[in-house]
Amino acid sequence: MEKNVIYGINGPVVTVKGPTGFQMMEMVYVGDDKLVGEIIGITDDATTVQVYEETTGLKPGDPIVGTGAPMNVLLGPGILDNIFDGIERPLAEIEKQAGAFISRGSSVSALDDEKLWDVTLKVKVGDRLNGGDIYATLPETPIIEHRLMVPPELSGTVAEVMPNGRYRLFDTVAVIKDDRGVDHNLTLCQKWPIRTARPVKEMLSPSVPLITGQRVIDTLFPIAKGGTAAIPGGFGTGKTMTQHQLAKWCDADIIIYVGCGERGNEMSQVLEEFSELVDPKSQRPMTDRTVLIANTSNMPVAAREASIYTGITLAEYYRDMGYHVAMMADSTSRWAEALREISGRLEEMPAEEGFPAYLPSRLAEFYERGGRANALCGKEGSVTLIGAVSPQGSDFSEPVTQNTKRFTRCFWALDKALAYSRHYPAINWIDSYSEYFNDLDPWFAENEGEEFIKYRTQIASLLQEENQLMEIVKLIGSDVLPDDQKLVIETARVIRVGFLQQNAFHPEDTYVPLEKQKLMMKTILHLHKRAKQVISTEVPISKILKLGLFDKLTKMKYDIPNNKLEMFDDYIADIDEKISSILK
Repeated sequence: MEKNVIYGINGPVVTVKGPTGFQMMEMVYVGDDKLVGEIIGITDDATTVQVYEETTGLKPGDPIVGTGAPMNVLLGPGILDNIFDGIERPLAEIEKQAGAFISRGSSVSALDDEKLWDVTLKVKVGDRLNGGDIYATLPETPIIEHRLMVPPELSGTVAEVMPNGRYRLFDTVAVIKDDRGVDHNLTLCQKWPIRTARPVKEMLSPSVPLITGQRVIDTLFPIAKGGTAAIPGGFGTGKTMTQHQLAKWCDADIIIYVGCGERGNEMSQVLEEFSELVDPKSQRPMTDRTVLIANTSNMPVAAREASIYTGITLAEYYRDMGYHVAMMADSTSRWAEALREISGRLEEMPAEEGFPAYLPSRLAEFYERGGRANALCGKEGSVTLIGAVSPQGSDFSEPVTQNTKRFTRCFWALDKALAYSRHYPAINWIDSYSEYFNDLDPWFAENEGEEFIKYRTQIASLLQEENQLMEIVKLIGSDVLPDDQKLVIETARVIRVGFLQQNAFHPEDTYVPLEKQKLMMKTILHLHKRAKQVISTEVPISKILKLGLFDKLTKMKYDIPNNKLEMFDDYIADIDEKISSILK
């Protein structure tokens, strides 16, 4: 067969003339350095390749070699506590070989193939195994057990089992004979194409919340395990900070953080923070249950497009073992810009703002891979997707934000004005929404009581009422308002400053359990109710404000430790006593 050679090069897009024998989406090696690429277009007289590495130095006539397989990732022990680039190359290992910058064509195994793992076999000769069944386990990190699963497309009878012991990544630990009598070796790893969703037994409804410990999210805009959320916001509004908080504190078993086109110093800050953090549940380093995929803004643009798929494939792999995984994509706007750049080089017809016409379907494809499911192994797992969006100039009407809105059910809109006034998380309670209330309310009612839902509704309506009153205040000042409306504004200020605003650096406030969130709402609403009773007896609001109760409640988030919730009773008794003294 004639050798395939490069005909033309346009940035990361390379063309080959004539019939090549390549298949659509096949992974290929480009040039003498064997740069990783993928076939993205085939006609009878030309084939188009997208190269995931820097194409500087390539020239017409350089060879292109096919692999016969789609772009895939290696799945096995060693993924956790690691940092990869967009095509699953381990950056720490590359640094040892090539220094601070990734050299082109670096061919390092994605996972350490020399490390020995303590494997415990779970099957015996004669057992019938189907795709997804667990045949062995090993401790990947001190807090995560890695479960080795039969590849989804394989089934058969166990013909041979090795004894428990220490094995390398590619060592055979069991042999399975399929229904045609062909033997298949089961090792500690498997490969999976990144653009294909991994199969599950059945998808489940999103009826369990992802508890984050962030009051504005858990109370007003909750997300389900297996849910999808967007965090849109302009530069400096705290998207990355909010995602860091969610990664640190949410009750997922495993965190996958994809830095897609972000600044290098921002990614190094994530690395440093996560390596110093202690996981609150296990008291172990946070990195024991975290995977970082770093694809900084100076890395090749095509690899940025692949990094999102690499991340979601790793997330699905751990979901299939029965873990709850949260994936943070920071930011999908940079990913969409990579699509736009490659689309421009392919000379495709641009749609709105130059983005390709297939932007909505690519976003849908990504977010649809989230969800809570019964995995093939019979365990329940989930993938929760939280994507940051960086609209230019905080313009939420631009295509990436608008299309993301269509495919996510949580929208946490970050507000520049809130961020600049040092209100974090800067989630605007008027523009944000969650569509999970109907799914999650039965869980909240059962675990936190019906009053949690009642308090949340009252808090939200007070914030809405304040928003309408502030329109009047801006026009004619607050003095003209009657006292009951002034009370709404005062209570809403306590909700905003004392409840919605949260200090990530304060030991008691960085994470708040649901029980404390409920009692904080109860105390604020109790003060509002008692003050309303007093105002109805024509006592001026100025008298109530002099009691200092409103200011006291704005500080209760710091003053009441998370493990001394009985102190809320003292606060309610104090409110009753001081309000009664006015009435006397």
